[in-house]
Amino acid sequence: VNAYEYQCDNSSCDVTTFVENVDGFLNYYSRMTERCEDFICTLALETSCEGSARICRSMNLKTSGDSIIRLLTKRYVAQPEVPCGSIIGVDDFAFKKRHTYGTIIVDEATHKPVAILDGRDGKTLKEWLSKNKHVKAVTRDRASAYSAAIKEILPDAMQIADRFHLHQNLLEAIRNTISSVLPVDIRIPSDSNSIAEPSVENDSKKNAIQCG
Repeated sequence: VNAYEYQCDNSSCDVTTFVENVDGFLNYYSRMTERCEDFICTLALETSCEGSARICRSMNLKTSGDSIIRLLTKRYVAQPEVPCGSIIGVDDFAFKKRHTYGTIIVDEATHKPVAILDGRDGKTLKEWLSKNKHVKAVTRDRASAYSAAIKEILPDAMQIADRFHLHQNLLEAIRNTISSVLPVDIRIPSDSNSIAEPSVENDSKKNAIQCG
């Protein structure tokens, strides 16, 4: 395969040279073909990045789990932006528990994710909502960061609490009500006089239960 490199004569252009690209077979700066990348990505999605790397090494495909992660990230960034309807769902998730978190946005009509954002403090959500002002209703959890972001960018949008957190709010209200009415410890008085001592009669008589 011959790939030619060309030089740009335009002095105002930032790109000085550019190279031919064998589209559909081998991209620029690629170390493997498109078909090989498709196979590795499919294998990683079905197993894991480290598991895919071990399988690839047994097939004499030298790669690592970090390289597969970079390949998946590059393909995700290159995907076109998925359009969404007027009703969306917003929730947080953990990339790595107790370390890094993200925000996922799901289209309520198709039940498919339309965006994955970094962080859960509401900053990236504000940027996304500013580009999708056609949203009319948002289902979310009880996070105050999401509520403030939606209210700031889309003040007319309806905010809906999801079913899980509605149940959680109900249980919390019931628990607080019961705790305010009933004491923590309930003492039951015992009447010692009502408990009669068992009478012992005919000690010499054999017990009906115990033999001997």
